[in-house]
Amino acid sequence: MLSLPEPVRILLCTQPTDMRKGFDSLAALVREELGEDPLSGHLFVFRSRRGNRVKLLLWDRDGFLLIYKRLEEGVFRFPAVSANQRSVRVSAQELSLLLWGIDPASVRRQKRYARPA
Repeated sequence: MLSLPEPVRILLCTQPTDMRKGFDSLAALVREELGEDPLSGHLFVFRSRRGNRVKLLLWDRDGFLLIYKRLEEGVFRFPAVSANQRSVRVSAQELSLLLWGIDPASVRRQKRYARPA
């Protein structure tokens, strides 16, 4: 669905967001609530109160890109977080699972090599 370069961070906003918000309002939310730079080139994901809608906001060199998805049935399952956590970072694979309706927490991953940091 989305092809993102590896250095792009994906941040899920943990608080429900008014889906009537557009480019500028979501960018202000990123700045004020998440403490991030909306022009960073990172992907910000917002979920509606009922959980059946998401908006993705991304700065793409010369302007904002806004993707909006509404489910006809079901909800998007965001990861569980503590009450004071405003955002959670996920991988592109986890975002893809989330958009496909698969709860990333229910996926069993096989052991893989990870290079030490």
